Amino acid sequence: MKEIVALSTKTIIIERNGFVKQAGSVDTNIYFIQSGSVKIYVINDNDEQIIRLGYKGSLIASLDSFFTQKPSIFFIQALKKSVIKVITSAQLNSFLREGNNGLLWNAILEDLVLQQIEREIDLLTSSPKERFQRVLKRSPQLFQEIPNRYIANYLRMSAETLSRLKSLDFNQDL
Repeated sequence: MKEIVALSTKTIIIERNGFVKQAGSVDTNIYFIQSGSVKIYVINDNDEQIIRLGYKGSLIASLDSFFTQKPSIFFIQALKKSVIKVITSAQLNSFLREGNNGLLWNAILEDLVLQQIEREIDLLTSSPKERFQRVLKRSPQLFQEIPNRYIANYLRMSAETLSRLKSLDFNQDL
């Protein structure tokens, strides 16, 4: 991944609640979060539905727009002040034409697809406790970087349920 991040020639600073991108716009960039955190969400029946969270060390993108070059349905919004490296599709495409760099990109995409499959399985088959435990095991840093209310939305549970589950999990560790 560091090879792809090194392609960036632009760094942006997004203040808390500022947007990296808004729904309805075309965005063919990939973003690497150097510091801070973001949420990627859609609006469904006037409710915000978080589909992904990003924090230090994460690569994020509006993949629908990145691949189709059409307007995206996603918002990407900073949860706190974030420093983000921008990798354009032109930079990435040039990199991919060189040597065996396509293998690295394929590995990144495979990881992303597997993460999405795990998330879908979590949301379709697991209880809130199981979802919490699977995400905690898979991404413990998430709970250090992202406020509970956003994690709860991401896990499709109330903030109170998440708080209760975290408390139970913490007390079991004692």
